Amino acid sequence: MADAPARKKVTIPMLMSKMKKGEPITQLAAYDYRTAVISDRLGMDILCVSDTGGMILFGHKSTVSVSFDEVMMMAKAIDRGSKFGLRMIDMPYWSFHVSKEQAVENAGRFVHEANAEVMKCEGSRHHAPNIEAIVRAGIPVQGHIGITPMRMPQLGGFVAQGKTAKRAREMVDDAKAMVDAGCFSILCEVTTSEVAEYLAETLPVPVISLGAGNRAHGVHIISSDLFHLWEEHVPRHSRIYTDLIPIMEDVISRYMKDVVNRAYPAEKETVFMAPEEALSFAKEMKWDRKVDELRSTQKKSA
Repeated sequence: MADAPARKKVTIPMLMSKMKKGEPITQLAAYDYRTAVISDRLGMDILCVSDTGGMILFGHKSTVSVSFDEVMMMAKAIDRGSKFGLRMIDMPYWSFHVSKEQAVENAGRFVHEANAEVMKCEGSRHHAPNIEAIVRAGIPVQGHIGITPMRMPQLGGFVAQGKTAKRAREMVDDAKAMVDAGCFSILCEVTTSEVAEYLAETLPVPVISLGAGNRAHGVHIISSDLFHLWEEHVPRHSRIYTDLIPIMEDVISRYMKDVVNRAYPAEKETVFMAPEEALSFAKEMKWDRKVDELRSTQKKSA
C-alpha cells in the first residue's frame, strides 16, 4: 500500500477550497494537549480552544465565568499538541466587548503568547465593529451566531434559535454584518437547519454547523461531548460516540479495591534495593524487624 501523502498545514485558503469543492470541514472544540495530538494526527481541520473547556476542566457552571487566563492556559496546551490543524481561540466573555482597543489587544495576546492563528467571536451585528478591528489588525476571525452562551439571558436560555422567520432574519443580518466586518467563516450554534443552509448557500465564506444540521460547509462538536464527559447535560445535537464515564468508574473502582487489598502496587511495579544493600541499610538504621526479615529471606533462598 502506498504511503499516505504528507499532511499540509491547514490555512484559510485551504478551507475556502474545501468549501468550493463541497468537501466537509471538520472543527473540534479541544482544550487539552492529548486531544490536540490525536485530533491533529487524524486530520482535524480546525482545533478550537473552546471556553467550554473551563466547564469540563475547571468546573465552571457556564462559560461566562471562564477567565482569560484559563483560556490562555488551554490555548498553550493546544499549541504544544498540534502541528497542522488551524488553531482557533474562542475569545472568552468580556475579552473583546468593551472597545476596539481591548479586542485587538486581547486577540494579539493569544497570537503572541499561545501561537494562535485565528479567533472566534460570538455575538451579533452589534459586535461587528470590534470584530472588524481585530481583522484589520491582521488576525482572522470566525463569527459565531445563534446560541451564544455569553448572551443566554437575552436569548431566553439554551433554546434553538431561528424557529420564527423574524428571528431567522435577525441571525442572517448578524452573519452578514460579521462577514462584512471581515470574518473568514461563520459558526451557527443550535440554529434551525434552514438558517445554516441559507447562509451556506448565500455567504462567500465557509459556514460551520454546531447543532445546526448537516447542510453547512462543515461541522463543529465539543470534544467532551463525544465521550459524555459533561454528565450534567447532554445537548440534543451532540452524539456520544463512546461513554467514558462507566469506563472511568470501573477503572477507578478497581484501583481503589487493589489499594485496599494491598494488591497494588505489586512487586513488578516496585523498585527494591539489592539484598545486601537492604541488609546494610537496615543494620545501619537499627531496623531490627527488617534485619530479621531479610536474614530469613536469605536462609530460605540459600
